[in-house]
Amino acid sequence: MQRTPTIPVRPQASAPSRMSFDAFMKTYEGRFAEWVDGEVIEFMPASSTHQALLNFLNHLIDLYAKLFNLGTVQLAPYAMRATPGGSLRGPDLMFIATENITRRTEKYLAGPADLVVEIVSPESVHRDRDEKYHEYARGGIREYWVIDSRPNRHRADFHRLLPEGHYELFATEDDERVESAVLPGFWLNPAWLWEAGERDPLLTLMEIRGLSPAAAEQVRALLLGDSGTAGQEGVSG
Repeated sequence: MQRTPTIPVRPQASAPSRMSFDAFMKTYEGRFAEWVDGEVIEFMPASSTHQALLNFLNHLIDLYAKLFNLGTVQLAPYAMRATPGGSLRGPDLMFIATENITRRTEKYLAGPADLVVEIVSPESVHRDRDEKYHEYARGGIREYWVIDSRPNRHRADFHRLLPEGHYELFATEDDERVESAVLPGFWLNPAWLWEAGERDPLLTLMEIRGLSPAAAEQVRALLLGDSGTAGQEGVSG
């Protein structure tokens, strides 16, 4: 699968401050910032669209991971240092598989996450599509999703790490079903991403597991305490 090549435009910004890694950890702990080659990159507040998409993916993946005991989800400002001595990045979302949970320290993930999701903002295009694309491949992140929900964009690139150490684009927003190798049995329809503000993560999870919309609504009603018809008729797929 190939994309028409695009040249990311690096936004103009004030010169970043420089400091050691230890000084950064003391000064910026818990703040939305990254440490890259001794430079500090601070981030602007996210848009409501960005947050709605992040909240949807967080709840959906976290529910699925907990249901099947696959691992845990972490959100920025919790950070990741994929390689010893490397940059400290703050991905929008990262999933750490159960077998790799020992990489998680109190202050940051000391090693690669298994899945990283970055949601593109106007100032992060170059960073997400170029800098982090290469850095995450070198660091061993098994899947990297880059989602652009900005108005008139609606683009999603799903990358999978190959044994050779570089990414393969295995799905885009044009696909109706994107299956993750990192989360066994998990899939999503990229069209859901553009409905994130209205879509219920729990109902979406049940759809992923094969329940019909009617059965999913019955389960939802039971969870809300409205047993009524659902309790009498039972739940069927």
